[in-house]
Amino acid sequence: MVAMTTAPPLRFTASTTIPAPPARAYGIIADYHQGHPRIVPPKYFTGLIVEEGGIGAGTVIRVQMRVLGIRQEFRARITEPEPGRLLVETSDDGQITTSFLVEPHANGTACEVTLTTEMPRRRGLAGFLQRQFLGWLLRRMFAEELRLLAEVCREPTP
Repeated sequence: MVAMTTAPPLRFTASTTIPAPPARAYGIIADYHQGHPRIVPPKYFTGLIVEEGGIGAGTVIRVQMRVLGIRQEFRARITEPEPGRLLVETSDDGQITTSFLVEPHANGTACEVTLTTEMPRRRGLAGFLQRQFLGWLLRRMFAEELRLLAEVCREPTP
């Protein structure tokens, strides 16, 4: 009998320092009614609908995307393994996760925000193309999302 090995998941990550207190940045990320929709890049995300909840853990969202002219839709459930620090979106099929890690920086006057997406790795040529294309695409998406987060954090608090 031959043992099957599972390839480690693909992992794409990006981080930046946001000149805002961690609670401010995390609050925007966790607010799927008002904050989060403002930080997803509109070039790729055409809709973010809250189906349940809306603030942090227990929220269920439906996301619509358009990438290279192809429209996709998926649902995700939100958990907070470390409330105020780590929020995770998990696709309904459990295959894809995107996490938002917010860590204090500069004595709490700023924060380091790290976005990470993990998904199953394909094998062979399809896997190679998946890594190359998704790496390129997610780097662009993450950079824009982090830029938008910094922009929203600079706005006066209501």
